[in-house]
Amino acid sequence: QVQLVESGGGLVQAGGSLRLSCAASGSIFDIRSITTMGWHRQAPGNERELVASIDTNYGDINLADSVKGRFTISRDNAKNTVYLQMNSLKPEDTAVYYCHTDDSRGRYWGQGTQVTVSS
Repeated sequence: QVQLVESGGGLVQAGGSLRLSCAASGSIFDIRSITTMGWHRQAPGNERELVASIDTNYGDINLADSVKGRFTISRDNAKNTVYLQMNSLKPEDTAVYYCHTDDSRGRYWGQGTQVTVSS
């Protein structure tokens, strides 16, 4: 099973930027089995929602409408790491951000990292 470690969260003023990182580790089989990596977020009282995902083989990207033009997702397959560059942050982006990976067996989650955007 893949293990995920997230970093890069914090407190930022509205209009600022943050970059989240998520590093995957595990056996060679586990790493090579990953098909998709991405980020969800969950604000208090809300359901967890998809922010962005990227296909690890073909690079296809899926972005939530609410973050298009502001957030960018990218991957470094050599480092088994996915990044979420967040620009022009808004208070409504405040949430716990969770990294995830998918393979044929299911979805795996990181522990989450808090992003707080002050107005």
